[in-house]
Amino acid sequence: MATYLDRLGARTAVVRTVLCVGIDPDPAALPPGFPRTVQGIERFAALVIEAAGPYAAAIKPNLAFFEAWGARGVAALERIRARIPAEIPVVADAKRGDIGSTASRQAVALFDVLGADAVTVSPYLGEEAIAPLVERADRFAYVLCRTSNPGAAELQGLHVAAEGDAPEEPLWSRVARRATRWGPGGTVGLVVGATAPTELAAVRSVAPDLALLVPGVGAQGGDVEPVLRHGPVTAGPAHGRPGGGLLVNVSRGIAAAAAEQGAASRSAADPGERLAEAARGWAERLAVLP
Repeated sequence: MATYLDRLGARTAVVRTVLCVGIDPDPAALPPGFPRTVQGIERFAALVIEAAGPYAAAIKPNLAFFEAWGARGVAALERIRARIPAEIPVVADAKRGDIGSTASRQAVALFDVLGADAVTVSPYLGEEAIAPLVERADRFAYVLCRTSNPGAAELQGLHVAAEGDAPEEPLWSRVARRATRWGPGGTVGLVVGATAPTELAAVRSVAPDLALLVPGVGAQGGDVEPVLRHGPVTAGPAHGRPGGGLLVNVSRGIAAAAAEQGAASRSAADPGERLAEAARGWAERLAVLP
């Protein structure tokens, strides 16, 4: 049975980049010609997959942008998932994690029903709360560690006392340290924002074997260079694979291109062409193979 890291490495070898295309279809930001309805966001998400998918190592739909529309949005999400080619890993940005029985049902919903290859999870309830999401050898969970939002340090930066072989350290560092022991091996990674390059380098030293999902290089302004330097693993199941298990997410940095007009974009009027142009540019910036 191929693992998630197997599939991600194979896709990265094909596209030669660690670009993860995020799908966060905000109705207020849809380009002209797309109604601000559930039908409009579905049409736009489908266009992103068609135009940007060929350049993507993975695709990450943010579930909240579909769930906000209720049952119609969830149905749209399922249709969007079905549009993603089988060779492209799908990361469900769900930020799940709850007591054991609930997390078990979350695993069924995300892995079995939606068909996600990987999910994002919150560690706040502890290892027990994410165990059902990391126990499957062919699936994967990215644990929120040091996120890219401006308020991340409010809790993640709090220092926790030394314990066992762990020194006094920020909470994000303790999460990374603990996560190295979670799951059966090869099913756990971390979310670390590009907006915190110092912390990203420190996380890599604490958790050399955990694959990273890195948001924040697009609209949030994080630098690419330190992400490509510190993002790939230096040990563990993804070591030696193309990309070293790294994924760098770009959502608005690609989606916004669809609304550009005239001289703002080199590719005339078609929003699909503009999306493809933006995705190709990001793929080149995030290239990991010659």
